This record gives sequence, C-alpha cells and structure tokens, in this order.
Amino acid sequence: MNGWLALAVAIGFEIAGTTAMKLSDGLARPGPTAAMFICYVLAFSALARALKSLEVGMAYAIWSAVGTAVIAAIGVAWFGESWNVFKGLSLGLIVLGVMGLHLSSGA
Repeated sequence: MNGWLALAVAIGFEIAGTTAMKLSDGLARPGPTAAMFICYVLAFSALARALKSLEVGMAYAIWSAVGTAVIAAIGVAWFGESWNVFKGLSLGLIVLGVMGLHLSSGA
C-alpha cells in the first residue's frame, strides 16, 4: 500500500473512531466503545505504514487536520453542535497551515 493510500485509510479510521467515541457515551456503551478501540488500532497501524514513505510532520499534520475538519462537520451535522464564522475561519487556518507544511516539504 502506498503512503498516501495508507494515510487516507488512517484518516478514515481515526474519523470513525472519534465518532464512535462520541457515540460511546463516555465509554458507557459497549458497542461503540469496542468500535472506537478497533478503529484507533487500525488508524495508528495505517498511519505507521504511511510513515514508511511520508515525512512524519507532513503526514501527521494532514492526518490531524483532515480528522479535525471532518469531525467538526460531523459534530454539526449529526450531533447538533454549534457552528459559527469564527469556527469556520479557524478550521480554514488549520487547512492553510497543513498546505504550507506540504508545500515546504518539497513533496
């Protein structure tokens, strides 16, 4: 599996794990709790594989930024969490920072 594909898989499992964490009700619900642990093991395994060929700073920045942005959107769409312009701008700055890291890495 190439590094970018492994990173995409890692991001997907991290998003699923974080969503399961929210659904676990503070680890009180066994199904979502088990799903959370499984997803995080798979996420870190895929991230480790991605790091075999990608720079750690860039890969981790992309992993965390995409996860943060998607989880924020899931929070708003499915969990009724608040959204405002300041949150949107803040997430945009995270994305710009990751883009800057990617461009500066020469990848």
